[in-house]
Amino acid sequence: MNRDPHAWARLGHKLKEARLARGLKQSDIADEASVSLASVQSAEAGTVPKSRMPITLPPIAAALGWKQGSVDAVLDGGDPLVDSSESGQWRDVSVQQQLDEERLAGIMTTAMVRATEHATAAEIRAATKIALDELRRQGYLPETNSVQPSTISENR
Repeated sequence: MNRDPHAWARLGHKLKEARLARGLKQSDIADEASVSLASVQSAEAGTVPKSRMPITLPPIAAALGWKQGSVDAVLDGGDPLVDSSESGQWRDVSVQQQLDEERLAGIMTTAMVRATEHATAAEIRAATKIALDELRRQGYLPETNSVQPSTISENR
């Protein structure tokens, strides 16, 4: 059994994140999983078990929509396994891992062009910059210096 406190803290964070994403309270999960509120609290706190895997973890994970094996996957550094066909369920994807900022700006600009008829290119770029700054402020994109990658390539 994995005894790494960082792995258990990560599991606790993922459990809490999944619960909050569903708009549920800890007591809601406890009821749905047929476990005690203390079990949910302990799981979300990332408490390293003293001897063996707590038997309450699989029902808690299942109540969050995680497939069997998700707890081990998260403890091993991965993400929970979710059924993507479940209606209303979103899969967490790290924007930083999937898109670089320049590609994201291109996608956003294209979407804005399609959504607006009379906006100028400068207005669309300004709106894209505002959206990117908000993504950066919320931690979805890394902070950058004042020189943007797209302006470097345009000035050459």
